[in-house]
Amino acid sequence: MKLFGTDGVRGKAGEFLSANLAMDVAMAAAIYFKNHSKTNKILIGKDTRRSGYMIENAIVAGLTAIGYDVIQIGPMPTPAVAFLTEDMRCDAGIMISASHNSYEDNGIKFFDSKGDKLSPEIEEEIEKIYYNKELIKDLFATDKNIGKAKRIDDVIGRYIAHLKYSFPKELSLNDIRIVLDPANGAAYKVAPTVLEELGAEVIVINDKPDGFNINENSGALHTNELCKTVKQYRADLGIALDGDADRVVIVDEEGEVIDGDQLIGALAKYLKESNQLKGDGIVATVMSNKGLEDFLDSFGLKLYRCSVGDKYVLEEIKNNCLNFGGEQSGHIINRDFAKTGDGLASALMVLAYMVKEGKKTSKLLRPFKLYPQELLNIKVKEKKPLETISGLAEIIHELEQNGIRHLIRYSGTENKLRVLLEAKEQKLITKYLKILEDFFKKELNG
Repeated sequence: MKLFGTDGVRGKAGEFLSANLAMDVAMAAAIYFKNHSKTNKILIGKDTRRSGYMIENAIVAGLTAIGYDVIQIGPMPTPAVAFLTEDMRCDAGIMISASHNSYEDNGIKFFDSKGDKLSPEIEEEIEKIYYNKELIKDLFATDKNIGKAKRIDDVIGRYIAHLKYSFPKELSLNDIRIVLDPANGAAYKVAPTVLEELGAEVIVINDKPDGFNINENSGALHTNELCKTVKQYRADLGIALDGDADRVVIVDEEGEVIDGDQLIGALAKYLKESNQLKGDGIVATVMSNKGLEDFLDSFGLKLYRCSVGDKYVLEEIKNNCLNFGGEQSGHIINRDFAKTGDGLASALMVLAYMVKEGKKTSKLLRPFKLYPQELLNIKVKEKKPLETISGLAEIIHELEQNGIRHLIRYSGTENKLRVLLEAKEQKLITKYLKILEDFFKKELNG
């Protein structure tokens, strides 16, 4: 059984992600981090899922059993945990969240002492320790070496100050009306506080978490209510976060969602024009639209593509000495202020751009035309290796002959196959999506 997916350990709480598994993973991680320890402290945050209580207590038990001292900070966005891990000089940070998934799922994400997500090589090391039960047993702490845990409730102020520092001091949000949807998730307190302290009028929806309503018909994946509320209150824009606030979706003043690639392109232009962009390039994933690439090329910027996942975006940013990149889905990283996707920090960039230019979001955030592109998610019973599926190579050859850019991959967190097609003509996409849907349903679902 492989533990780590594309973003930590994730699965159905109480089933795959049981209390026992959470404790054992925590012990394995603690043993790994002990070998590099400087402070003997590990930070834990979580989102608003009911199962977070079970998993948090199991993780605390695992960490203290190996001798770590634990700092519990309660509901907090994923990017806040990344920031606070480094700011509070911890050996590592742990975020308990399944991000945009519904409440039944949960996950465990790890950060190193610098607030960066772990490399696949480190995850592999932790996984090896996890399966070495004798080693774990031999390294149990005893007597005065057993760790302790404490809960700190006021660290939210550090993250708020950090976010406000990212917003230009000479600007104000005094005349801006915002509708905010934190998806009944981890940012339900911090997000409105930051925006209000910067002067905005904030109308908040979906900020009453009950342990089960995280991401439910709300937030970055479900924007219908936000779009209607923006128009109802004649707001300047809407901001939707997901359950752990590491992604953002922007809705313009007309109640229309801004495409993620257009948002990345607009922010790249803003950073370039304000001399904040490093390296004359940005990073996006293989999912991003060719229109973004052509737009960046028009003013001398290179698009570096990487695999899907904000940790791969960050890795490519670092490898090419850049400071900005993101995913079409709303994970946007400004390396100067965040170590992972940060929905609030990204929203503040949008607001700074708006205020500086004095333009409406509908005009400012759609700087280029998108090529037709569609993503199809197919539920599958079995994740057969794609290269072993008879007949697929012939279909792919046909796609390429017709000038269709394609990306076919399994989800790292769900039993789904994702099929992305992009072409200059919509009719080609419609035709081949249907062909591929029928083909994969037969091959992967019997």
